[in-house]
Amino acid sequence: MSDQILVLAINAASMGFIHTVLGPDHYLPFIVMSKARRWSGFKTGIITFLCGLGHVGSSILVGAVGIAFVLGFSKVEGIEVIRGDIAAWAFVAFGFLYMTWGLIRAIKNKSHKHSHLHSGGVVHEHVHTHSEDHDHVHKGEKAVNLTPWVLFIIFVLGPCEPLIPLLMYPAAKHNVLGVITVSLIFAVTTLVTMLVIVLLLTYGLKALPFGRLERYTHAIAGATIFLSGCAIVFLGL
Repeated sequence: MSDQILVLAINAASMGFIHTVLGPDHYLPFIVMSKARRWSGFKTGIITFLCGLGHVGSSILVGAVGIAFVLGFSKVEGIEVIRGDIAAWAFVAFGFLYMTWGLIRAIKNKSHKHSHLHSGGVVHEHVHTHSEDHDHVHKGEKAVNLTPWVLFIIFVLGPCEPLIPLLMYPAAKHNVLGVITVSLIFAVTTLVTMLVIVLLLTYGLKALPFGRLERYTHAIAGATIFLSGCAIVFLGL
């Protein structure tokens, strides 16, 4: 490995970590959706990994095509900008719609009483809300959860901004192995950082008692995703 490729490899690891940590859209959606939809730790990890793989994989593919067909950087950068804009607005739209649905669901899910008649004519009442999702499966019907697929599509559309201009194209000036090396290091660092942050904060969030706010978890999740999208669109995070 040449000195130039070694420097790019070190930069790939640091950029993968910093790029992920400074981008809340890389982990907040999975944390809040895991809480709202009661995903297990394993399911949360799998969804995070697949979305992250689509995220870095799509940029690697675009960069590889650009290098293979000797496309100018400006053309490849133009593609990445378009993909980034679509992904950012998709985050905004998905978050807003999910937040709206969550609010409607929470309002409808008001506390109510249940009366139980015990022996001796004793009547017992208790008040509660249904904080969990209740799936009613009817004959010939299937309940399909589209949320993970929506997140996956959005992450595939979202580019890894520093990967192509700062790592892949400079490495291509040396050799193909260098491009593969820096791409893999960036991808692995990004995925590992995403998984560590998501799983640690997910377990921490699940341990917190939400109390009466429990029925608003879907709305909170949608609002978090919506604000993450707004941060990308308006603040460039």
